[in-house]
Amino acid sequence: MVRQKIEIKKIENLTARQVTFSKRRRGVFKKAKELSTLCDVDVGLVVFSATGKLFHYASPSMEGVIAKHNMYLESVENEHQPLPNVQRESVTCAALTKELTDKSRELRQLKGEDLEEVGMAELIKLERLIDGGLRRVTRKKVEILMEQVNLLKKQEAKLMEENSELKQRSEIVHSSDSVTSGCCMLLDNMRDYHKISDTTLKLGLPFPN
Repeated sequence: MVRQKIEIKKIENLTARQVTFSKRRRGVFKKAKELSTLCDVDVGLVVFSATGKLFHYASPSMEGVIAKHNMYLESVENEHQPLPNVQRESVTCAALTKELTDKSRELRQLKGEDLEEVGMAELIKLERLIDGGLRRVTRKKVEILMEQVNLLKKQEAKLMEENSELKQRSEIVHSSDSVTSGCCMLLDNMRDYHKISDTTLKLGLPFPN
């Protein structure tokens, strides 16, 4: 005999609905108990009838199953919720990325690139930025040139001072050579005089006046 397939929909007859509820409730609770025993798992089953009556089955206990259920929900929520530090780092990274993009675009525009979608107001602003930058570059260039000129002047003054010192030393050396030469001539004259004196004494000649 072929078993008739029952259409799954609300049973309109109240008596038939209550009978079906009673049978199926016992079957569901039996299956829950078998699942807990065979597979060694925690099971919690709660059923309210149409009249509000409570039916439940739990293994090992309803309190334990509910507590484990709540802990699981909290852990799942924490996994999907970013940590405060990570969230702050993400916001900071996004802000820095946007700033880098804006600065790169501004730099390209200052170089005369990426100007297709720039309006008149932005072009005037860019022109002022370029003019201001050019003035600053020129001013810095003049400062560097003046520093180089001052450095060359200091080097020139130092070289002139060293040249003057060398000249003074040279004059001192020449003066010393002259004195030395005069002393040598005086010594030579004295030697000649002594030779003449010795010769006069040996010959008995009178000393020259």
